[in-house]
Amino acid sequence: MELPKFILGDNTDLPNAIFVIHTEFPRFIINLENDEVEWFEDFDQHDQKELEIETENLIKQATDFYDREVSRYEE
Repeated sequence: MELPKFILGDNTDLPNAIFVIHTEFPRFIINLENDEVEWFEDFDQHDQKELEIETENLIKQATDFYDREVSRYEE
């Protein structure tokens, strides 16, 4: 099965939260309500520097994906 790079998610237990799931490496979920990120990968210290650089870019991509999806519902 081929998965999209980003998937939207929600949960009735957290009614104000909107989640964007990043399915490619490094896999993570971001809660757009508070920008909390949960990683599905284990990183060592060697990966830390690269991860810090890439995180900002991935979070921006996740937010842009959400904005695009919402705009499509409004059309």
